[in-house]
Amino acid sequence: MSDQAAPTVVLVHGAFADASGFAGIIRELSASGHSVIAPPNPLRGLGNDARVVRSVAAAIDGPVVLVGHSYGGAVIGQAAAGLSNVTGLVYLAAFSLDAGESCIDVQQPFAPSLLAETARPTPYDAPGAAGGPDLYIDAERFRETFCADVPVDLAQVMGAAQRPLAAAALAEKASEAGWKQIPSWYQVARHDNAINPEAQRFMAKRMGSTIDEIDGSHTAFISQPVRAAEFINSAIVGR
Repeated sequence: MSDQAAPTVVLVHGAFADASGFAGIIRELSASGHSVIAPPNPLRGLGNDARVVRSVAAAIDGPVVLVGHSYGGAVIGQAAAGLSNVTGLVYLAAFSLDAGESCIDVQQPFAPSLLAETARPTPYDAPGAAGGPDLYIDAERFRETFCADVPVDLAQVMGAAQRPLAAAALAEKASEAGWKQIPSWYQVARHDNAINPEAQRFMAKRMGSTIDEIDGSHTAFISQPVRAAEFINSAIVGR
């Protein structure tokens, strides 16, 4: 693949996190000569968040590979629909939704994850969202739920700095599913306590994705950035 044809990688974080979690992936991809950006995901609602990411991707002059972690997967699936410059979708332990389906809907057939019991609603409505509270992960159980394979001191920082997700975003139904027209890659986290790995396998198989399985937590891409970057690179080169 020539430099002119090389895609820009757009990394989209999920709930309870920000783009700083992609630091290891950014270092690895950048060292290999790839262009990478990691814009903020507002976490206010699926339609709103997808419009933000779509605007970023559409403004890039050249091909784009969209990478989503967790709720970020739902966002990239909707954002990519109809964008001619998006050449691949990469899901890292992420939601992929069909049109008319929500993050809650797609998990219903599977056993609830630990996140279902450790998520805590705020006593106030989520600012800038459609209504209802924000959600945080209980501080005492953050590492166990979200990032069990990162060092304790890093997990403490991540827990203290977690960005909330508007609860309404989980119930909002996708209006489009870009993965039906765009090739996809899915990395399943075998020891995920936030999204049931069986749900991940179902979503990956439904998309017809190129599938990889990694022995790691919901944030295996943080503890194993080389492995995650190699997987993303397989989407960049299209194999």
